[in-house]
Amino acid sequence: MNIEKARRLKHYPDAAGLDEAGRGPLAGPVVAAAVILPKGFRHAGIDDSKKLDARRRVELEARIKAKATYAVALADVDEIDRINILWASMAAMRRAYELLGCSVAIYVDGNTIPPGLNATAVVDGDAKIVCIAAASILAKTERDRLMTAYAEQYPEYGFERHFGYSTPEHFRALERFGPCPIHRRSFAPCRIDPQPCLTFDE
Repeated sequence: MNIEKARRLKHYPDAAGLDEAGRGPLAGPVVAAAVILPKGFRHAGIDDSKKLDARRRVELEARIKAKATYAVALADVDEIDRINILWASMAAMRRAYELLGCSVAIYVDGNTIPPGLNATAVVDGDAKIVCIAAASILAKTERDRLMTAYAEQYPEYGFERHFGYSTPEHFRALERFGPCPIHRRSFAPCRIDPQPCLTFDE
């Protein structure tokens, strides 16, 4: 199945794929990655990070980092609350691309291009183009590590299990303890006077 999927994904050598992880959670930063894969890169098994389990993502992350040119950047909670999650995601993706320090063709997951980039937006790009899928894996694994580290600072919330997403456990913790410094106060469930819970897609 993975080999068949790899054949369906398009591989554009020496182009940059951009993607992010963490638009949907109630807490923590949004993390973006930019990845350039070389010609001949062995991409069997690489797919949209949401379709892979945590162990497989970590395995693929190591393979990607061994061969790719890549960069990871983020937008923190203050920036998310200030300019909203969409534009914070765009800012993080642009930062990741700029950290590459080169000028190449750019493919961005989704339907919005970060301002200032000459790029092609690809809806569901992480399931269509290998460099975008690789970026989704690097962004997701990095964000999961950050949220696991935050769990040590704020152990009452269970961030190491739900990574800040809307789960019953997370809502119970919010009800009991209120929001902590890494909660997104612009998201309704994390306001001091919470509105009815909203559901956000990653």
